[in-house]
Amino acid sequence: MTAVWKNWAGNQVANGLALHKPTSESEIVAIVDYARAAKQHVKVVGHGHSFTDIAVTDGHIVSLDNYNRVLKVSRDALEVTVESGIQLLELNERLDALGYAMPNLGDIAYQSVAGATSTSTHGTGGRMKGLAAQIVALTMVTADGRIIECSPTKNPDIFHVARVGLGALGIISTVTLKVVQSFNLHAIEEPMRLDHVLENIDKYVADNDFFEFFWVPHTGWALTKRNNATDRQPDPSRRVKTWWNKTVMENYAFGLVCALGRVVPRLIPKLAKALPSSGRTEYVNKSYKIFASKRIVKFYEMEYAIPRHHLTTALKRVVEMVDAKGFLLNFPVEVRFTAADDIPLSTSSGRDSAYIAVHIYKGMSYRPYFEAVEAIMNDYEGRPHWGKLHFQSLETLSARYPEYKRFADVRNRLDPEGVFTNDYLRRVLGN
Repeated sequence: MTAVWKNWAGNQVANGLALHKPTSESEIVAIVDYARAAKQHVKVVGHGHSFTDIAVTDGHIVSLDNYNRVLKVSRDALEVTVESGIQLLELNERLDALGYAMPNLGDIAYQSVAGATSTSTHGTGGRMKGLAAQIVALTMVTADGRIIECSPTKNPDIFHVARVGLGALGIISTVTLKVVQSFNLHAIEEPMRLDHVLENIDKYVADNDFFEFFWVPHTGWALTKRNNATDRQPDPSRRVKTWWNKTVMENYAFGLVCALGRVVPRLIPKLAKALPSSGRTEYVNKSYKIFASKRIVKFYEMEYAIPRHHLTTALKRVVEMVDAKGFLLNFPVEVRFTAADDIPLSTSSGRDSAYIAVHIYKGMSYRPYFEAVEAIMNDYEGRPHWGKLHFQSLETLSARYPEYKRFADVRNRLDPEGVFTNDYLRRVLGN
C-alpha cells in the first residue's frame, strides 16, 4: 500500500512507498540504508510549506515531526543546537523562554528548521541575511548511511554548500544556529502611495531594521511594514486591535474577499480598494510575534530574488504588465530585502537582493500570471525561491549562481546513485 502525502496548499501530492516518522538519528540512518539497498528513493517532507514538488517522491517519505528536540544551548557562544524537524514556531517559543531569539525570520513560522533553511527562506532587512546564514554547524545522514559533521572547520567544503541543500545532499539531522538575546520590535504598518515608496526605497530600507511592502494590484497603494528593535515593552492595550487586524482582517475577512473574487472575478478591482483603507497601525511586541503572521487563507506563490538596484524598474514592469494583460488579482505583491551571503544556492548568494513575491488564491489559475512575472524576472538574473513555484531548469538557472558547479560536485560525491533525487532536483540540478 502506498503512502499519500500532500503539501499545505494541496497542489503537490506524493504517492510514496511508505511514510516514516523517525524519532532518532539511528532510525533515519536505518531508513536510508534500507532504501539504498533496495535502490529506492528517500525524501524528507518537512511541514509541507513548499509549493514546488521539491519534496515529492515515489520512494520513502520521511516526516521529522517527531524529531524535534532542542539539544543544546551555548550561552557563551549564543548558539542553539536542535533536531532538524523542529518547527520554527516551536523553536521561537523555546528560545524566548530561555531569553533568546532568532535574528531574522520569514513571514510564517510553520516550516521545519531544515525545510526553511534548505530552500533559502529569508525574511527581510537590508542589513540582514537569510535563515541559512544563521547556521554555524550541522550534521547530515548521507546516502551511504554515514553521519557527517559539517562546520567551517569540519568538512568545510560540504558545510559551505549544505546550508541551502535542497534536500539533495542527504538528510539534515541536527542544526546549530546563531541566536541573539531576545528583543522587541516596534512595528509601524501604514499605507503609502506606491510611487512614493519606490522613489524613497533606499531610504526606507536603510533607515529601518526590517522593511517590506505590499503593492495592492488595481490600486496605486502599497502597504508598508517598518519594524525596528526597541527597548519599549509590549503594549497590552493594543493587543485587541492587533488581533483584529492580524487574525480577523488579514485572514478571515481577507479569505472571504478572495472567495468572492474567485466566484465573481470582475469584482476583484473594487474589492482591492478596501485593503489600503485600514490606516496606520503601531504596536510593540516580541520579535518573533511580529516577524511571523498567522496564515489561514491558502494560496499558491512564486517569489524571485533580483539584484536590489533593479527593484524599482522590475516592479514597475510588473505593475504595467498586470494592467496590460488584464489580470484580476486579489492578493498583494510582496517586496522584501536581504543582504548578500556566500552560500552557493542561496537566492542572495553574492549580491544584495530584493524579492518580489506573487500569490494566487487557491483554486484559481496561477500559471499565466506567474509565467508573465517570471519573464520579467529573467531579465534581471532572477533566482526563484526553491520552495515556491517557478518554471526554471538547470539550463536556465546554472549561470545565475556563481558556484552552481561547486554544489553539483559535492552532490555527485555524496549521492552518486541518486538516493535523494526526484523529478524536481533532476530539473534544476540535472541527473
